[in-house]
Amino acid sequence: MPQTASRRIRIIGAPLDLGSGRRGVDMGPSALRVAGLERHLEALGHDVEDIGDVDVGIPETEEVGDLRMRFASTILRTVGQLAELTEKALEDGRTPLVLGGDHSIALGSVAGSTAYYRRRDQHLGLVWVDAHGDMNTPETTPSGNIHGMSLSLVLGHGDRRFTELNGPSPKVRPEHVALVGVRDLDPGERALVRRSGVHIFTMRDIDELGIREVMNRAIAAAARDTEGIHVQFDTDVIDPADAPGTGTPVRGGLSYREAHLAMEMLHDSRLVRAVDFVEINPILDERNRTAELGVELIASLLGKRIL
Repeated sequence: MPQTASRRIRIIGAPLDLGSGRRGVDMGPSALRVAGLERHLEALGHDVEDIGDVDVGIPETEEVGDLRMRFASTILRTVGQLAELTEKALEDGRTPLVLGGDHSIALGSVAGSTAYYRRRDQHLGLVWVDAHGDMNTPETTPSGNIHGMSLSLVLGHGDRRFTELNGPSPKVRPEHVALVGVRDLDPGERALVRRSGVHIFTMRDIDELGIREVMNRAIAAAARDTEGIHVQFDTDVIDPADAPGTGTPVRGGLSYREAHLAMEMLHDSRLVRAVDFVEINPILDERNRTAELGVELIASLLGKRIL
């Protein structure tokens, strides 16, 4: 029996791996589909439509370009398509569920969701659940990988081709952003993280306050003076003991139950308007168990309950 109010959900695959330094994350959308994502969401009573994947390039056929923003031109083309599809999903009354791919896809999905609400004179908040800050710039990046710059670009810092994609910059006001689960920052991005105005909740905060209190504060920050929340969930926020299939694992992450409670609380807020689930790398996984956990977490975010 359905356990939650039904939604009209549109699944959009974004199998992009050009923004990361490790191959394989492009198979993430397929891994989630193989793990039964659509079936699990339909069992909750949702109307689910999967429109397939956006077109992406592969490293072997694309120009790297500026080593400080590797594959920028190709990524820009892909996230531009994704912005249009995300905005169209909202226009059609559907909740966009974007499956990554690396976290550079957020540049498109957030540009699309915020454009939809901007045209209605409304703001959107972000809850960005991630082990990393994703707030490098071309000047601070140690790798040139755009997935490590996605949040800074959303906030208006960096290449104008990305910051002004599908509308003015910034896409989201920093006071409407909560970054949850951080435990690994590059030296060069620390200064921007500190002065950004974003609400930061590190793993120490979670250790000291508990995930319930952290999520209460994160949701309150993202919801203040906004119409709702776009959720960004990077699989590497989970401890690699539970989620080995990700390209940038960091010990000491969220436990299985902490991750579920975070998703359940976001659902209970009734504020989720769009979702990105990113950075599953099946090449590094064990019998697809990270994708299976991903499906469980998405189901919790979209209404599955224990009782």
